[in-house]
Amino acid sequence: MRYKISMLVSEAQQAFFAARRPRKDSPHTTAAYRRDLAGITALLLAELGRDEVGVEELTAPVLRAAFGAFADNHAKSSVLRAWSTWNQFLTFCVSDGLLPGNPMGAVARPKTPPLTPKPLRGEETPEQLLTAAADGARRARDPWPERDVLVLALGLVAGLRAAEMRALTPRSVVGRDGELRLHVHGKGSRDRSIPVQPAMAKLIEDYQASCRRRFPRQRFPASDPLLRDRAGDPIGRGALEYLVKSCYRWAGLHDRVPTGANLHALRHTFATRLAEDGATASEIMSLLGHASLATSQNYIEATGREQRAAAASNRTYRALNGLARDDASREGTAREADVIA
Repeated sequence: MRYKISMLVSEAQQAFFAARRPRKDSPHTTAAYRRDLAGITALLLAELGRDEVGVEELTAPVLRAAFGAFADNHAKSSVLRAWSTWNQFLTFCVSDGLLPGNPMGAVARPKTPPLTPKPLRGEETPEQLLTAAADGARRARDPWPERDVLVLALGLVAGLRAAEMRALTPRSVVGRDGELRLHVHGKGSRDRSIPVQPAMAKLIEDYQASCRRRFPRQRFPASDPLLRDRAGDPIGRGALEYLVKSCYRWAGLHDRVPTGANLHALRHTFATRLAEDGATASEIMSLLGHASLATSQNYIEATGREQRAAAASNRTYRALNGLARDDASREGTAREADVIA
């Protein structure tokens, strides 16, 4: 098959994003793709000593050099994400007749890290965290316990991601009393509906009432974001992360948060507790909005329930159980002898 040799990489990237428009990628996803493409492209131009580079010049040696330089200053996860982005971009170039083949197969990439859930440590930690927030433990400049508790609950009992929390509106709560559900616009444009118990509905009502008290002159249309910052504006991503982090700190529970987790630890706690209480992988997948059943299965495996059952079926345990019964019998006999004596 003949392929074009005159298109610049910058032009091909524009065509790549134009071709993805029907996919309706989220702005966050598009921005991440643009960063990955721009970062490697800058290294490619530096490697070649030019201001522009043609698609036909994207050979394995050139890409290996660029990714090597990129890896020197980035974490494994960033390198892996950039590799995936460029693999998709060059696959597009092949399908569009710009390249005869995708050279990314010759570019090394880090091994995919295992998807290990990172729930909060400690059996009573979620309850302690919620209680501390409700009691106003978070000593912020302008304390707002109704909002703090709602944010924590959205993670702990609804399993929402940060972006999903920020996308909530008053209209996200739908259904009749006693049968309310939380409509969530999730990652990858996957919508899901989460049952809302009366306790959660009450938290939302209390929070909305607190908004009216705090901002009596401000109107909050039903289509606007539900969660607000202390100025009454939609809460930002950084502010939301800081809110949760400070809740851990003021509750004295910061040492129970796994390394690398913050707000997402709330979601992992929700999923882990579902698995521990016997939820199936498909139920977890539905409630958390996972794209793959394998991701949901990780939570079941992480609880150790299946491994514990398998280990308990070991026939040698019968001998150990017998020894335990013999020891108990000997202790009982010894106590009887002491009483007689």
